[in-house]
Amino acid sequence: MRSRARHTALALSAAALAAAPLALAAAPADAAPAQAAPSEASTAGRTINVHRGGPARTLTFTAGRAGEALIGFTASAPGVSWAEKGAESAVVSIAVDGRHVTDLVVPSSDPTPRSLALGRVDRGRHKVTFRFAKGSAPAAQRVRLARTGVRMPSADQLVLRYAPVVVGRTLPVTGDAYQNATTDTPLIAWHETKPAATPGHQILEYSVVWSNEDGGTDTPALMARWGRTTDIEWIYRVEVDAKGNRVDGTGVYQAPNHATLQFTGKYEADHPVLQTCTVNNNMCDTVTPPDSPLRFMPDVTATRPQDRTREYVMDQQPWTYRVMAQEMLREGKIESPSDPATTAVGDQRTYLFVEFAKTTGAATGTGSVPGVALGVRLKSDPSRLYRSDHDQPTWSIDRDGPVATTVELPAGTQASDIASVEAIRRPIGLGDNGAPATVTSLNRGFFLDGAYLPQQSFLTWKGSVTLTPGAPSGVLWRP
Repeated sequence: MRSRARHTALALSAAALAAAPLALAAAPADAAPAQAAPSEASTAGRTINVHRGGPARTLTFTAGRAGEALIGFTASAPGVSWAEKGAESAVVSIAVDGRHVTDLVVPSSDPTPRSLALGRVDRGRHKVTFRFAKGSAPAAQRVRLARTGVRMPSADQLVLRYAPVVVGRTLPVTGDAYQNATTDTPLIAWHETKPAATPGHQILEYSVVWSNEDGGTDTPALMARWGRTTDIEWIYRVEVDAKGNRVDGTGVYQAPNHATLQFTGKYEADHPVLQTCTVNNNMCDTVTPPDSPLRFMPDVTATRPQDRTREYVMDQQPWTYRVMAQEMLREGKIESPSDPATTAVGDQRTYLFVEFAKTTGAATGTGSVPGVALGVRLKSDPSRLYRSDHDQPTWSIDRDGPVATTVELPAGTQASDIASVEAIRRPIGLGDNGAPATVTSLNRGFFLDGAYLPQQSFLTWKGSVTLTPGAPSGVLWRP
């Protein structure tokens, strides 16, 4: 992690590189060439302003070959804040050659690097159209898309080819047909590649990070067991053969109640069309109503190291933490004033966000499996232990591998105030099966700054601390 200023500089630089365009032409009337950064050479994109009630803006590009295209820009909307009711976001509808392909929800007036998929395009010249869309908050009047450009990354064509289209949620219980412009909006996506049983085949899995979930795990448990209040779900999985073709019958999706069902819906080229259809962001392969107005094609080219949590992809896009925190504020889910002695979620800037790795050994008896929580002691009062699970058994973490959690601390706590970080073994239910739990690393630890962006990580450790019924805690880190 880095400071906020360095985050911003690096994010803008990354966006500029990601948006390196193909032969752009025919700039809209209000578009001016962006100043090229040194790393962009002569591939600077254009700035496009889309106004409420104003005309559509267009951008043309020439594809040298058929394939999957991405569009990148730095997006901002003056007067917009995801934290404020009536100012949540501005929505831009994006079409290619007159066909609606994706929507962009802009939740901030701060310039934010974004990348979206445009789907498959044929070789030749194409026109991208941008319209200020219905569903935008009343406070939203304009969207600025700086350094806009289209690219067709050759190395990512396979994963882009099968990426799903996500149609917006239209459940009456959580809003209207534009509800993803104000709640549980999809922020970013990524893919993972896994080996298949057939030699030469592989499985592609696609996941999405939503700003929150209106149902499912409650907010305090999300912070304790997952280390964030976003919702992260895999949504589609498919097997492809050695030539990159889909193996018939292997497409599956995460359905309501987290069931895995075979996909039987419609495709756009090779893109399955799914719809967010539950309050906890599970999918359906039938779109209801069929003319649902919002649809999303996020860029899925990102991935994560096998030894890191899914939250790693959020760490790489620090603006997602700000949107996460702002949704909690607007929806009244934050305790005020914050008090680490209660189980309610306080100001998320008072939490230490930690990722660690653990394994569980063989049971030696009957009873519930052990979970692991983290504890923090402060130099000002080392006798007091602040626990990630708030001493709630089911809030400790029983899954193995890399995991994330948070520890609520008194407001104003800084890295220099921490005396130690400890691991605590806690069975999640009745009884104790006696299994040891071993913690092997702390991968990162940071606080959010005043703008809810991750500060530089100061917490790393590698080793082995085994927790048993007889020795249920151990120190992992001291400054």
